[in-house]
Amino acid sequence: MADTTSHEIDLLLGRMKSAASPLREILREIHGRLAANGDGRVADYIPELATADPQHFGISICTIDGQVVEVGDCLKNFTIQSVSKPFVFGIALDEQGVEAVLQRVGVEPTGEAFNSIVLDEASNRPFNPMVNAGAIATADLIPGKDYPERVKKLLDTFSRYCGRDIFVDNAVFMSERVTGHRNRAMAHLMRNFGMVGADFEDSLELYFQQCSIVVTAHDLAVMGASLANQGENPVTRQRCLKSENVKYLLSSMLTCGMYDFAGEWAFRVGMPAKSGVGGGIVAVIPGVAGIGLYSPKLDAKGNSVRGVAACSELSRRFGLHAFESGFNGPTLLSQFGLTRDRRATPAFPG
Repeated sequence: MADTTSHEIDLLLGRMKSAASPLREILREIHGRLAANGDGRVADYIPELATADPQHFGISICTIDGQVVEVGDCLKNFTIQSVSKPFVFGIALDEQGVEAVLQRVGVEPTGEAFNSIVLDEASNRPFNPMVNAGAIATADLIPGKDYPERVKKLLDTFSRYCGRDIFVDNAVFMSERVTGHRNRAMAHLMRNFGMVGADFEDSLELYFQQCSIVVTAHDLAVMGASLANQGENPVTRQRCLKSENVKYLLSSMLTCGMYDFAGEWAFRVGMPAKSGVGGGIVAVIPGVAGIGLYSPKLDAKGNSVRGVAACSELSRRFGLHAFESGFNGPTLLSQFGLTRDRRATPAFPG
C-alpha cells in the first residue's frame, strides 16, 4: 500500500461503499448485455484515436453526495475530445458574462456536422458552443496575460471538475495540430467576422489542448455530478462553475450536445449530455447524479454506440427523461439508499 495514491484509496473507499447498492447489479446486467454489441467503428480521422481498444466499455454514476457505482473499464484513460466543450463554455460564461459570450457564439441547434465550416448568416456567429467553431470561439474567451496562463486556467478548471490533477496527452495534441486544417479554416473565417480576437492562433492551440485532456469514465461521472450539484464538485466540495451559469450549460447540452443526433436524443433520452469522438459521454440528471460512459466504437453520428444504448436504457428504466410526467430521478437515488432530503456521508472523504 506504500505506493498507493490518495486518489486510488478514495476510489477504493467509494467502490466499497457502493458495492451493496442495488444499482450495481443493474449496471452489471446492462454492461454485460451491451458489451456484446460490436456495432460502430473507432474514430480514425485523428490518427492517435485509432489506437483505442474497441473492447473497452465502462459505466460510472456519481450522485450529488459523492457516492459512486461503476462497472467495467471506468479507470481506462482516453482523451476527452468534444466532451470538453460545455465545460469550456462554462469558463467563458464565468469569466466574461452571458451577454459578452453571446456576442461571439449562439445557442441554436444546427443539423450541420460538428466540424462544418459554417456560421450563422444573420449574426456571423458560430451556431452554438458544442460545434467546433463555437468551441474555438469560447476557447478564445479564456482569459490570461499570455498563452501559458490561459493553459493553466484551462487545466486548473478541469482538475477541479475531476477532483484530481489532469494532464494533456501530447501525442493526441500533436495529432490534432497536424490534422486540424478544418479547425484552422474555421478560426480564420471567424477572425474575418470578429468572432475571435487577434490571438486566435493561440486560442486554436488552446482548443487542441482541451480536446487532448486525458480522463476516465469515472472522471466524467464526477464532472457530470458537479453540474447536477449546481456547479460544486460533490467529492471535493470545490466550486467548479458559478451556480447561476449551470442552467446555460445544461440547456445547451440537451439541445446541442449529441452532434446531429441531439434532437432525437432529447426526444428519446431527455438528459443533458455531451459526447466526444474519443468514445466518452457525460450525462447529467439535475439534482440527482452524473453519468460517465466510455466505449470508443462510434455510430455514424460520432456518438459511442454502447454509451448511447446505456443512457437510453437508464433513462427508460428509471424514468429520467427531463420532461417525463412525474420525473423519477429520486428513484435512482434510492438505489444508493438516498433521498433528496437526506444526503449521506460522501463515499470519498474531502
